[in-house]
Formats: sequence, C-alpha cells, structure tokens
Amino acid sequence: MNQNKNQKFIIFKIAFVFILVLQGSISIAQPFAREFAQFKREDSIKFPEANQILFIGSSSFTIWQDVQTYFPTKPIVNRGFGGSTLLDVIYYSDKVIFPYRPKQIVIYCGENDVASSDTVSSLIVLERFKTLFNLIRNKIPDIPILFVSLKPSPARWTMKDRMIASNTLIKKYLRKQKKTKFLSVWKPMLSANGEPKKEIFLEDKLHMNAKGYAIWQELIAPLLLN
Repeated sequence: MNQNKNQKFIIFKIAFVFILVLQGSISIAQPFAREFAQFKREDSIKFPEANQILFIGSSSFTIWQDVQTYFPTKPIVNRGFGGSTLLDVIYYSDKVIFPYRPKQIVIYCGENDVASSDTVSSLIVLERFKTLFNLIRNKIPDIPILFVSLKPSPARWTMKDRMIASNTLIKKYLRKQKKTKFLSVWKPMLSANGEPKKEIFLEDKLHMNAKGYAIWQELIAPLLLN
C-alpha cells in the first residue's frame, strides 16, 4: 500500500469511528479494559510470533481459553473479547488484529450485534461485517478469512430468525470474496427436535461447555491452515 492509499485508509477509519461515536453505536470509553490489559500482559511475557492463526470476536472465543489443546498442531493466538460486537472489533482492530501479523483469521462475531437491539437487522449485521472484512483486507491483502456462523443457543432462541438471516447474508457475501470460507455451526448444534442441544451449554444457556467446543473442533479443524 503506497503512502497516499495508506493516508486515505487512516482518514476513512477515523471518519468511520467518529460517525459511530456520534450515532452512539460505540462509546469513547473502553469497556474492555480488563481484557486488553490481559492481552498486554501476555504479549509482554512473550509476543506471539508472526504467521499464526488469529481467533477474533466475542465471548464464544474468549471462553475458549484452551483452544490450543483442541488444535495442537496449529499455532493459534486467541484475541476474542467477551461481549464484543462487530463494531467493537472494528474499533479495536489495532489492538486485537493487526499487531499479530497472522497467516489466517478466524472470526466469530455478530451474535451480540443481534442481541444488542431489536432494531439491529440482518442487513445491519452484514454491513458491519463487510466493514470489518474490508478493513482487514485493506491492511492485510488476500489473507485467508474463516467466518464461523452465528450459533444457536437456548438463551437467544427467540432471536433465531435474525441470526439465520445474518448467516445467510454473510455466507452469500463471502462466496464472492477470494480466500474466504463460511462455516455453519448451526445444524450440528441442534437436537432432533430442531432446538439447541441443552447438554452442550453452560448454566447460562448461552455459552458452550466442552461438549459444545468438541462440535466446533470437528468442524473448524479441516479449515485451518497448516
């Protein structure tokens, strides 16, 4: 990226964030200070080497603290931060994405966008994802990106229609992009009656236990780079 393009990209990002602040979509405060402090401590002890697989997104990745044991042959950096929306990942991209110089990015995010307000439609989720996607590709051209679909859960089952619609739109968008994969975890997490498997969730009925992550492991493993 030449200097003029880089300057235009920086101006675009600043303008985008400023608009979000004015709209009240994000706060200028830092609600994830604890998570970022932990990332900083980990990086100060040993900064991750370049060319690892970077997991980014919300609490389904944050809670997956032992993700490396699920994929022992894959070098993984987990920078998911709990409660985050796509807007948050965009805003904090300079903290959780670009310093790590990954060879592949795995994204799980968008569920909290849907849950944040009844006014957040699947089209809004798509536009937010597209902004994140283009932000990444502008900084790291052609990097392989894997998007893990929004998951079903008992706690948010009433939101299933908007989640399914969001998954459908993002999948359709990624079909037209190079070096991308869309992974649907929806049906494997449903029981025979078509509702989320209760036994794969923690008591909050939102986050997964080891049985849930075992399902994700089987689905994600073939899609990770060597």
